[in-house]
Amino acid sequence: MPRYRRGYDTLEAEAWLARRDRRLGTWIRRLGPIEADPRWRRGFDPVDALARAILYQQLSGKAAATIVGRVEAAIGSTRFHCDTLGRVDDAALRACGVSGNKALALRDLAAREARGEIPDLRRMSVMDPDAIVAALVPVRGIGRWTVEMMLMFRLGRPDVLPVDDLGIRKGAQLLDRAEAMPTPRELAARGERWGPFRTHAARYLWRIADSATAATTPTKRSQD
Repeated sequence: MPRYRRGYDTLEAEAWLARRDRRLGTWIRRLGPIEADPRWRRGFDPVDALARAILYQQLSGKAAATIVGRVEAAIGSTRFHCDTLGRVDDAALRACGVSGNKALALRDLAAREARGEIPDLRRMSVMDPDAIVAALVPVRGIGRWTVEMMLMFRLGRPDVLPVDDLGIRKGAQLLDRAEAMPTPRELAARGERWGPFRTHAARYLWRIADSATAATTPTKRSQD
């Protein structure tokens, strides 16, 4: 069974994209290279990453970090999984600032891990991206976008294009000087030429969108 490597050659990706898409190539030269993400070389626990993604949803980074710190103190661990989450009841989670819906999502995640439904990092290494999405989106509170962020920024899969992401759609609109943002279906079709490096194209589309708003720091993504 083939194993998927974590990460890809970013210089190769940039050269490929510039050849395949003249407009994107112009932006690549303007914005400069995007380096490999250091997280591609680090091990991580998918359950822990998903739990943190749940806790960060719909909150500012500072507020979410405060809540995460409280939950870590309550469970006596810096790692979220079924055993550590089982140390606290829902009342304790609410006291940490966790909403009722997020508490239910954490319970569902822990229960699925206990039943062996959440693939670990070793199993993910031989699963294609669609299989990983299919395995994780049944978890309450976990949507396709969250899994796509894991695929891009933690697993380093080179060919992921989150077509529902507003920043990426805005970047594509600016790239093509269009009057409106492309629909997810239109963006998927537009992105066919970027394969097998659609992940790197997406990273540039975010930077293009950020440049239009004179962003001084990159937009935070899930699992940053």
